[in-house]
Amino acid sequence: MSWWLLHVDMDQFIAAVEIRRRPELRGLPVVVGGSGDPTQPRQVVATASYEARAFGVHSGMPVRAAYKKCPEAVFLPSDPAAYEAASTEVMDTLRSFPVVVEVWGWDECFVGAETDDPEALALELRTAVAARTGLTCSVGIGDNKTRAKLATGFAKHERSHAEPFEGAAGGAGVYRLTADNWRSVMDHRPVRDLWGIGPRMERNLAELAITTVAELAAADLDVLKKRFGPKMGTWYAALGRGLGDTQVTDVPREPVSRSHEETFTTDLVERADVERELRRIATEVTQEVIAEGRTIQRVSVKVRFITFYTPIKSRKLPEPTQDPEVIATTSLLLLEKFELRRPIRLLGVRVEFVPGSTS
Repeated sequence: MSWWLLHVDMDQFIAAVEIRRRPELRGLPVVVGGSGDPTQPRQVVATASYEARAFGVHSGMPVRAAYKKCPEAVFLPSDPAAYEAASTEVMDTLRSFPVVVEVWGWDECFVGAETDDPEALALELRTAVAARTGLTCSVGIGDNKTRAKLATGFAKHERSHAEPFEGAAGGAGVYRLTADNWRSVMDHRPVRDLWGIGPRMERNLAELAITTVAELAAADLDVLKKRFGPKMGTWYAALGRGLGDTQVTDVPREPVSRSHEETFTTDLVERADVERELRRIATEVTQEVIAEGRTIQRVSVKVRFITFYTPIKSRKLPEPTQDPEVIATTSLLLLEKFELRRPIRLLGVRVEFVPGSTS
């Protein structure tokens, strides 16, 4: 038997959890986010059902904007405890199989398994999740995590289109992407289709005349290293060839940071108000970190202005600490680096831990 990587990604997870406990919402446009009141400002969509997405609603957009696009949608408040519980149901279902499950979030995980028929295993997993939880998922099959993750996107495409996807392998809801079909499926695609390449990196690569996956795979490694550094340059070169990690572990990943962000109902204008709120946020996040027995080595401050320009400044501490006053003072020192010429809608503080710093 061979070692396979399967990426399991739940379909419209948060919306699906809400629909599971409110079956009358099935088939309706559903938007989840904030308090569930679309008239309230400064709220963001957590997820939208496929029916709502057809109107252009998507996660991350303001709830008010979602209401303008789809006023007939059902708007619901976020319920993290319910999503956590549903996620546990899903992961426990997957763990009932002779596989290794590496959780990456509420709605996704990697599954490592030895099998001669990964498509059959993927079907078993999908069937079991649906039967035990009432939720559905798509499964990407790969010979590493990179290809398995990308394959899931194609699996979802298969489920939503009548015609088979180019290079299809696995059937609706399941797709296999390996070294055997990587080039035929991916070579002609834009680099933004790769896992880990966003708009900014797409622009950076375009400046090197690299716009497709094939061009990235064939790029001069020295050129990539010079532009992006030895580590990232090598990583991008490997990404263009579909290379990736093949290890799956069921050991929970240790968090490396914690952050608090707050979007204010009224923009902050006076500097004294900004400093007061920043100190409060820094203190709150530090107290949570102390409660977990962790020690802080770096602090970052995020400021989002009314223009949505969102700069971030950070500083490594002279020595690790658990002192809230040190973190608050450092946050205020970082604030000095910002030009506070416009009202502020959001403040955030992120603290990075010393590795292994738990009591």
